[in-house]
Amino acid sequence: MKSIRIGCASAFWGDTSTAAEQLVKRGKLDYLVFDYLAEVTMSILAVQRMKDPAQGYARDFVEVMAPLLAEVKAQGIKVISNAGGMNVGACRDALAAAAEAAGVTLRIAVVEGDDLTARQGEFRAAGITEMESGAPFPGMLVSMNAYLGGPAVAEALDQGAEVVITGRGVDSAVTLGPLMHEFGWGATDYDRLAQGSLAGHVIECGAQCTGGNFTDWQTVADGYEDMGFPFVDIREDGSFVVGKPEGTGGAVTVGTVGEQMLYEIGDPRAYLLPDVRCDFTGATLTQVGPDQVLVQGAVGATPPDTYKVSGTTPRGNRITSTFLMGGRDAAAKAGRVSQALIAKCERLFAEKGWGPFSETSVELLGAEAMYGPHARAGAQATREVVVKIAAKHKEKAALVLFSKELAQAATGMAPGLTGYFGGRPSVQPVVQLWSCKVPKRDVAVTVDFEGKRTDVAIFEGSPWDPAALPAQPAGETWTPTADAVNVPLIRLAVARSGDKGDHGNVGVMARDPAYLPYIRAALSEQRVAEYFGHLIAANGSVSRWELPGSHSFNFLIRHALGGGGIASLRTDPQGKCFGQMLLDIEIPVPAAVAAALPGTPAPVRGA
Repeated sequence: MKSIRIGCASAFWGDTSTAAEQLVKRGKLDYLVFDYLAEVTMSILAVQRMKDPAQGYARDFVEVMAPLLAEVKAQGIKVISNAGGMNVGACRDALAAAAEAAGVTLRIAVVEGDDLTARQGEFRAAGITEMESGAPFPGMLVSMNAYLGGPAVAEALDQGAEVVITGRGVDSAVTLGPLMHEFGWGATDYDRLAQGSLAGHVIECGAQCTGGNFTDWQTVADGYEDMGFPFVDIREDGSFVVGKPEGTGGAVTVGTVGEQMLYEIGDPRAYLLPDVRCDFTGATLTQVGPDQVLVQGAVGATPPDTYKVSGTTPRGNRITSTFLMGGRDAAAKAGRVSQALIAKCERLFAEKGWGPFSETSVELLGAEAMYGPHARAGAQATREVVVKIAAKHKEKAALVLFSKELAQAATGMAPGLTGYFGGRPSVQPVVQLWSCKVPKRDVAVTVDFEGKRTDVAIFEGSPWDPAALPAQPAGETWTPTADAVNVPLIRLAVARSGDKGDHGNVGVMARDPAYLPYIRAALSEQRVAEYFGHLIAANGSVSRWELPGSHSFNFLIRHALGGGGIASLRTDPQGKCFGQMLLDIEIPVPAAVAAALPGTPAPVRGA
C-alpha cells in the first residue's frame, strides 16, 4: 500500500530553528510542514501589516528555510506552511527572493480567502454573533480569519506547486492537504479524512508527540538537548505510524502520542474541522517498534456547513509586574503589599476621575497559589515567593501611574521586597478573542500560482447540532470498599492540558485499562468541577467524555482561564498546568491494587 512521510518542523511562531534542518537532513521526508499560527499571533501579524504592508507573516519561516532550500529541492521535499499569516503574498515574495539568492528555482503557491477582516462590516450587518455566548458583533476587529481546510492545499499541489503558503486554517490542514493530493481522497471519504486529520493533529505541536511536555518526563529527559521532531508514515487507508529521526532525543510511545491525541480536542466524538467531523473515541494506539506507534480507528462524518472564524478585538490596556519577596512570612507579606498597592492606586485614580481597575490578579508563585484550596500544608510558610500583579484599565495613563507606584513599595512597605524583574513594566493593549461561524458559501477560497488564480471547490457540508449526538454508554465503575486506599492519579494515568479559548481541556489516559473503573468512579464531572472550582467562573461547567479505544477521558472545563489567551491576567492563561494539577488528585483503589502499583509510574499500555 502506498505510503508517504510528512514531518512537522514548527508547533508555533517562535519554535526552535533546529527542527527543519533535523528533518530535512535525517528524516527522509516526502513533505515538510510548518504550523505557526494562533489567534494571538494573527492579531500581532495584523498590527504589523498595518504598520508596514511588507510585513504580517511569520518571518521565521523564511529565515529557517533559506539555508535548506538547495537540499529541499534536491531531495524533492515539498513544503506546506501557514506562515503566510495576514500577508501570504509578502511571505511568498520573501521566500522567492531567498530562493533566488540561493540559486534555487521554487514553484510557490499561496492560498487566499481566510482573511475576512475587510468584510467585518458585512458580517456585522448580517447579524453574526459570538458562537457560544451569542454576544453581538464587536465595534471593531483587528483581525478576522476563517479556519480553512485541506482542499486548497491539495489544489495547489495538483497544479504542481513545490511550496504552498497559507494563511489561517485548522492546524491539521497542512498535513491533510498533501494526503488528499497524494491519495485522491474525496470530500466524502470521511474515515480517511478523519485519520488524516488525526495525523496532522498528532504532529502539529512538534515535539509534544515525541516526548516533549510528557507526564513521565524523567523517561525522556536525557534527550532534551536534541529532541527528535515527528514524522508520520501515512498509508492510503489513512492508518499511520508516528516516528522520529533515528539517533535523536525524545521518545515515541503510546503515552507520548496518546497525550497529544487528547490535546485540546473538546468533545472527541465531534472534533469539528471544515473538511470532516472527526470521532476519535475508537482510535487505537499500538507500539509496533522502538519509537514507532501505529494509530488507526478514527472515523469521520459530514462536516459542518460553516467555517469557524476567529477575530481579535481591542479591550483596553493591561500591565504585569513581578518581583521577589523574601524572608519569614514571605507569602503573607507579599499578599499585604499587593493589596496595599492596588488600594493606593485606586485612591489616586479616583482623584483623577479614572475609576478603579477593571480587573486585577495577584498570584504568589512559590506558595502554590494556582492550587487554591488544594495547596499542600505549609506552602504558605515558604521564605521566598515571586509576586505577580497584573491589572487592566481602560485608561493607559492609569496603568502608567501604577507602574511608577510599584517602586515605592521596596522602601515603604514590608521588608524583603526586591528584584523587579525586567524593571518598570510597560503598558500593553489587551486583545480579546472573538469567535463566530460564517457559512462556507460566503467565503471564496482561491489558489494563486504563478500568476493564475483558481477558485477552489469546497464541499459545503450540512448544519451541525451537537445535541444530535447520543449520550455515551456508562462504563464499568467501582464503589470504594472499606479497605480502599487513596493514591494520586499520576500512579494510574498520564495527562495533558491546554486551552479552547476561555476553556481548559484536560486529557487523562489510563496507564492500564484495568484502572478505568477507578478513574471513572473518582473523576466525575462534579468532582473535577469542585477541584478546579477556585478557577472556574460563575458561568462555568465541566463535561467529560470517554475514548474507549485509547482508554482515555477528556474533560472540558468551561470558563476557567480568566478570559483565556492574551486577555487573561493569569500566569497560566492557557491551562497548561491543569493536567499536572489534576494528576495530584487522590483516587481510591482497592488495597490490593495499591500494593501492586510499581514504585515508579508504569508506562502506558496501548491497544
